[in-house]
Amino acid sequence: MFFTLKKFVGGLLMPLPLLLIIMAIALILLWFSRRQKTGKVIFLVGWLLLGLLSLQPVADSLLRPLENTYPTYHGGTQLKYVVVLGGGYTYNPQWAPSSNLINNSLPRVTEGIRIYLMNPGSKLIFTGAAAPGNPVSSAATAAKVAESLGVPATDIITLDQPRDTHQEAEQVAQRIGHQTFALVTSANHLPRAMVFFQEQGLAPVPAPANQLAIDSPLNIWEQAVPQSLYLAHSERAWYETLGRIWQYFTGKTAPVQQENSASE
Repeated sequence: MFFTLKKFVGGLLMPLPLLLIIMAIALILLWFSRRQKTGKVIFLVGWLLLGLLSLQPVADSLLRPLENTYPTYHGGTQLKYVVVLGGGYTYNPQWAPSSNLINNSLPRVTEGIRIYLMNPGSKLIFTGAAAPGNPVSSAATAAKVAESLGVPATDIITLDQPRDTHQEAEQVAQRIGHQTFALVTSANHLPRAMVFFQEQGLAPVPAPANQLAIDSPLNIWEQAVPQSLYLAHSERAWYETLGRIWQYFTGKTAPVQQENSASE
C-alpha cells in the first residue's frame, strides 16, 4: 500500500501533472472567484514553467550534472557480474523482444550486454518485479531480449522480486555478496542507485547508460521550440531530485565518489 501511494504521489509531483494542477487552480480562481489577478499570475507562471522546461537548453542543463557524475565504462578490472537494473517495460509475445523494453530499459540492457562481452566468463543479472497484472517480470523480459541478442541463458540471472532500487540493492547483495560487478542503469539514475548499493556495503563499478542530455550542436529551431522530448528530460532531472531528497530524509548518505578504473 505504501509503495503504491509513494508512486502515485510521486507521479503527481512530476512537472506535467503538477503544472497542469497549478493551471487548473488558476482557472478555478478565474471562473469562480474574485481573485482574478491571482488567477492570472498563477496561470502565467505555470504556462511559462511548462514552456521553459520543454526547451532543450533548459531541460538538458538540468539533466547534465546528474549524467556527468560517472564516466562511461571502457573496460579494466575483470568483472564477475554485470547488474542491469530494471526499468519501463511491457510484454507482448507477438512483438519483437526488444519492443517490450520501453523508455530507459533497452539502452540499459544493450549497455549491460556490451560490458558482459568485454568480460569473458561474467554473468548478467537483470532485476525488476512484474508490473501489476503482467505475468512476466521486468527482469524476465530483459533476459528474453538478451537471449535474442545471443547471450546464453546459462549466463543470465534474474532477480524478479525487487520493486524499487533499494530492494534491488538488497537482492543483489544477497545473491553475489562482495564479488566484483558493474552497476548498469540510466546515467541520471546512477548517482542515486550508487547510494543504495553502497549502503549494502558493496562497491560496484558505475556504468552509466541511456545518456539523454545533448552536447552536440543543434539547429536553432530545435533549441528554441518547446518539445515533449525535452519536457521528458526535465522530468527525469526532477524525478531524480525528488528521489535524492527522499534518500536524505530516510537517512541515506551520499555515495563516495570513486574513479571508474576502466574509464578513460
